[in-house]
Amino acid sequence: MSGQASIDKVAGPVGEALIMTAIGLAVAVPAVLGYNFLVRRNKSSMEEVRAFAADLHSVVLSGSMNKVAKK
Repeated sequence: MSGQASIDKVAGPVGEALIMTAIGLAVAVPAVLGYNFLVRRNKSSMEEVRAFAADLHSVVLSGSMNKVAKK
């Protein structure tokens, strides 16, 4: 029942597997690069928001906004 595995029988599935691997890498590499770009951009945006929030918090706590508004 079990026959010899010849190169003709093995080459087809191996070739298909290699092609699918190449397609998978062609899709995965740009996806990872795009994800890293979006994460980096999000981190820098959140840092700007945190800096603005810290400035706003210090202005509200110091009351310097009230002094400017009274003049």
